[in-house]
Amino acid sequence: MTSDPPAPIESALADSAAVKRNDGSGRRRSFSAGAAALGSGALVAFSMPPWGWWPLAFVGIAIYGRLTAKCDRRARIARAFLFAIGWFAPATGWVWFLTAPGYPFVVLIFASYHAVAAAVAPTGRWRWLGLPAAHTIAEAIRFCFPFGGIPLASLAISQVSGPFAAFAPIGGAILMSWVTLQFGTMLGELEWRHLTRPGFGLPTSWRTGVRSSLLMVAVLIVGVHVFVPDGTGPTGQSIDVAFVQGGGPQGTRAINTSSRTVVERHLAATATLQPGADLVVWPENVIDVDRFVESVERTEIAAEAARLDAPFLVGVTEEVQDRNAFLNAQIAVLPDGSVGGRYDKVRRVPFGEYMPMRDVLRSISSAVDQVPRDAVAGTDPAYIDTPIGRVAVVISWEVFFGGRARDGTSQGGQLLINPTNGSSYTGTILQTQQVASSRLRARETGRWVVQVSPTGFSAFVSPQGVVHQRTAVSEQAVRQMTVELREGRTPYNRVGDIPWVVLAAVVLLATIVLTRRTRQG
Repeated sequence: MTSDPPAPIESALADSAAVKRNDGSGRRRSFSAGAAALGSGALVAFSMPPWGWWPLAFVGIAIYGRLTAKCDRRARIARAFLFAIGWFAPATGWVWFLTAPGYPFVVLIFASYHAVAAAVAPTGRWRWLGLPAAHTIAEAIRFCFPFGGIPLASLAISQVSGPFAAFAPIGGAILMSWVTLQFGTMLGELEWRHLTRPGFGLPTSWRTGVRSSLLMVAVLIVGVHVFVPDGTGPTGQSIDVAFVQGGGPQGTRAINTSSRTVVERHLAATATLQPGADLVVWPENVIDVDRFVESVERTEIAAEAARLDAPFLVGVTEEVQDRNAFLNAQIAVLPDGSVGGRYDKVRRVPFGEYMPMRDVLRSISSAVDQVPRDAVAGTDPAYIDTPIGRVAVVISWEVFFGGRARDGTSQGGQLLINPTNGSSYTGTILQTQQVASSRLRARETGRWVVQVSPTGFSAFVSPQGVVHQRTAVSEQAVRQMTVELREGRTPYNRVGDIPWVVLAAVVLLATIVLTRRTRQG
């Protein structure tokens, strides 16, 4: 009678005893385990835009789950830390162009959260349920701390093209992350060692496990669609929306770029637009002035609004008088030349629109001076009233926060716009992940989303998360589309994130208690 050979992962990671022996074999296995943990995190990173294929997230999580299944707490912490490094270092690489000192800080603090999650998660028979809950809580914490939250490179972003996007209207990014972690962990609990048999024959237990997992996913998704009401619907009114992308090079900064040049590019693109649009949207902070109402730019835009007989929503950066600071706003300019509603950005970009710990970081690097002044946070609700109805607004960075889109749409916003500016960054990591975030916000709120950027990407996104008319990077483009105005609130729009975070905490606590009782019994 022969036994099955050990699985490659299990063989590489059977670490505790070997490490304690402190022999060469133990060190090699420990190194292999660390490399595998780093690689499993990289698979999660590459499930995200711009590279990704969403199933890679499940593979990465499954491998990580196996890596931490049968080792001591110290090894679990180390492997979780490396897993998170592999995840966040590539997927947040754009932060380097924002702030070189801030990039390693962001990656390390995110990795620390997940290392703590691995430390508190239970081991033993309840691990398959407790581990995903622990990492879900780690994700929820980083969505709100530090600096008001940095919800970059989330598992939800990786799954907007997959079946788990069906959970967005129910529980937003938190529930999507939890379900993704849960499914990946379950895959990791299967008997992978049988795959080493000749012919890769799948044993009954493995086939049953896969089928059970897939059946669970199918039942959950069907249940969401059949038994959970969407809560939103069309108002019966549709409008023609045009967005304007002025074009130009990427990898530029405001301190090195003429603001007037940016305005002229957008005016030239707008000049190609013929009357017929009901609303025209310009990107974030393409106008940089002391006071917009007294500026020549306001007069120029008012002339275009009169020519097209349509209100404009334009991105404006205004100086704050008597302070070395600025406001980042989206302002309505009406066809009669008057200035209408206004929304000042609430969620500022740390290390981009304001510099946390400026004095401390300056002692490390002079790069902090690339952000010479700080933005002042707005306090108003996230919408602008216009002649065509109330428009919800999330400016750039705010699209990564489900709460900002909820704020505007829960107060009657019938359309959601995301004016943004990604021209400071080289590559397309940020831009593609922002499109994915717009898709996520569209599904969470049941609204059409209009994303518009000076240099790309700009697009229309349907309430089902389908992208239409996406522009290319650096392209000068004007796009126009008829979209439905929609009303009502999805379940997520009504309850937000807190109930799901509390539920994850309850599950984690219950699995810890059950594990302790099992050991004591």
